[in-house]
Amino acid sequence: MRIIDPHIHMSARTTDDYEAMAAAGVVAVIEPAFWLGQPRTSVGTFQDYYSSLVGFERFRAAQFGIRHYCTIGLNSKEANNESLAQEVIDILPLYLGKEGVVAVGEIGFDDMTSTEEKFFHAQMALAEEFDLPVMIHTPHRNKKEGTSRSMDVCEEHSIPPSRIVIDHNNEETVREVLDRGYWAAFTIYPKTKMGNERMVEVVRKFGSNRIIVDSSADWGVSDPLAVPKTARLMLERGIPESDVHASCYANALAAYGQSGQIREEDWLRPAPIDQRTLFMGNSVLRGQDPRIDPSTTNDLIR
Repeated sequence: MRIIDPHIHMSARTTDDYEAMAAAGVVAVIEPAFWLGQPRTSVGTFQDYYSSLVGFERFRAAQFGIRHYCTIGLNSKEANNESLAQEVIDILPLYLGKEGVVAVGEIGFDDMTSTEEKFFHAQMALAEEFDLPVMIHTPHRNKKEGTSRSMDVCEEHSIPPSRIVIDHNNEETVREVLDRGYWAAFTIYPKTKMGNERMVEVVRKFGSNRIIVDSSADWGVSDPLAVPKTARLMLERGIPESDVHASCYANALAAYGQSGQIREEDWLRPAPIDQRTLFMGNSVLRGQDPRIDPSTTNDLIR
């Protein structure tokens, strides 16, 4: 079974994770712009980070057999520094048209402040301008209220719910999200948010229509294999294979495929891997024998 993890912070993961994910059936990942764990202090740090998402991380994933896409945005956690946030908004158009950018995101609320809402609106406007889907981060506190308010903000713009993924759902929020026509995504964590057993029961109760499973694996305690593990558990617990395929693969492709930047043929007919290749002079090799697929002749890509 092919798997897409449509919300995973691979910049915080190791190449061992890429290898394990590929072995578990993951063919593609989407990496949303995230925060560092501490505040960034200048707009240049955002520029370098966004450049890495559309540059080196895309290269690194490909060297281990996984297609990498990303979403670009100002994370709600960093939106309350108003002067810096405005500088970031001003540079986002430099990245939203780059190859592999499948949405504006993840944006939304953290503490549900007026400043967060200001930049939420600003980025919804950018999504309208660039004709991109949107990935919404719902707050970890006041989850139900924050999810409802997030959809209210979205509906002040012209982007239809069918182009918006509401992420970090739980059992309390999923019904409203689906009833209002949005994609409902769930982040599977080992010790918090949604566990994979709870996810099985969500799919059993609600079916797979517009349901998306992701890992949101980052620099904290998290699991980059959460999606394939959840898919396997669904099958073991009697969830129809069609529902597993939809929630762990096809729905993510349908939602983010509306960007025109992610296509199934990208991994069905992949380019050969040659781990001798370099990105701006840098290699993924650390002493191991390079993987060199047949028909590979290039030694440099940049």
